[in-house]
Amino acid sequence: MNTQHLTSSPDDLQYAAKLLQSGQIVGMPTETVYGLAADALNPDAVKKVFEAKGRPADNPLIVHIAALEQLSQAAKEIPPLAYALAEAFWPGPLTMIFEKTNAVPLETTGGLTSVAVRYPSNKVANALILAGGGFIAAPSANTSGRPSPTKAEHVIEDLGDKIDCIIDGGDAEIGLESTIVDFTEEIPTILRPGYYNKEMLEKVLGTVRVDPGILAEDSHVRPKAPGMRYKHYAPKADLTIIQGEMERVIPEINRLAAEQEKAGKKVGVICTDETREQYTTGDIKSIGLRAEDETIAHHLFAILRDFDEDGVEVIYSEAFDTPRMGQAIMNRLLKAAGHKVAEV
Repeated sequence: MNTQHLTSSPDDLQYAAKLLQSGQIVGMPTETVYGLAADALNPDAVKKVFEAKGRPADNPLIVHIAALEQLSQAAKEIPPLAYALAEAFWPGPLTMIFEKTNAVPLETTGGLTSVAVRYPSNKVANALILAGGGFIAAPSANTSGRPSPTKAEHVIEDLGDKIDCIIDGGDAEIGLESTIVDFTEEIPTILRPGYYNKEMLEKVLGTVRVDPGILAEDSHVRPKAPGMRYKHYAPKADLTIIQGEMERVIPEINRLAAEQEKAGKKVGVICTDETREQYTTGDIKSIGLRAEDETIAHHLFAILRDFDEDGVEVIYSEAFDTPRMGQAIMNRLLKAAGHKVAEV
């Protein structure tokens, strides 16, 4: 299949919308990462998403809407607190889980009776959702297990022979997937950390739980969200996180990198602007500023893909326990590393 690389012009959006209406799959930009779009109410179209990605069939897809009024068509038993959260953070990088209506097929929800719903803020995504039928399933547009795509080129790299077209909306603004909050629990529970952190959610909801599985360094602690149980975000290289005080982390990474280079390995180092000049060995990439951790989130997946392109075999990364988005960043980095962490 020869994937068409489209723009976000009205004509190209209408073309992509017609493909969605006819049961085809399309790459689309969102503010988080690029999504692989299909009609969420069409079981056959949804199956194509799972096939293209190589995604396990029990890993539910998020249903994307483009108007708050659509929520009640996909979900039921929606509590007032959920509407309060929607008023605060929709449209935006927030997904909420409710009991599903009969309109949403079990193929979309991975066989579950619940449904995950998001109203994105990306204008191109919203235009495509409305034109394409109003309910669009759109997991990240990558091969399952790979780093999520933050550029159209990443989508083509992974799925270029499996999808009909990709709408190029430029770089994803945030670079990490949405926060997921489960409203089927007695207390609203964060199943995946993202741009909106626990403190921000608590200002609206009061008490909020965090699923203990999402930040566990032990890979045997299973998170509730099915999608968080699978290998995700992994580069081709062996990635290890070096955690501790920076005065010990930096010399340890330098030592390990030199050791690996001496053994003939191509080494990558993930650091920040604050520490970049203190590293001496390997393909050294700054991920952003600790003082502005949105920059770290924005660059994480792209840097992992850059290392793949550079042929790097071993990666050492600093840990990023920053106040604003540190939980979300470390959740993705731990999964990318297969939970390999060295304390120094």
